[in-house]
Amino acid sequence: MIKIYHNPRCSKSRQGLEILKNSKKEFEIVKYLEEIPTEKELTEIIKLLDITPFQLVRKTEKIWKENYKGKELSDSEIIKAMVANPKLIERPIIINNNKAVIGRPPENIISII
Repeated sequence: MIKIYHNPRCSKSRQGLEILKNSKKEFEIVKYLEEIPTEKELTEIIKLLDITPFQLVRKTEKIWKENYKGKELSDSEIIKAMVANPKLIERPIIINNNKAVIGRPPENIISII
């Protein structure tokens, strides 16, 4: 089952959702600002993406700039920061079985569906 971690207020996330709808495949929408991933879930997502936690952070967010930027943070601390402040999580994230991509640009999604 395909899963999209979606923020309806984000244009890239809405574009990603359209790609999934147009694919005619079944998928699940996770509004991650409401259904916040646990540390364990986020760790698993990061492994599927094959990136570091830092690479999943939206570094332009005010929360990041004011509270975390320039600090020496462990991977675990970065994950905790994203769970505490889910706006920091890059979006959209699409997972299909054991593959995952960040839908920036949205065309990245096509590679796993």
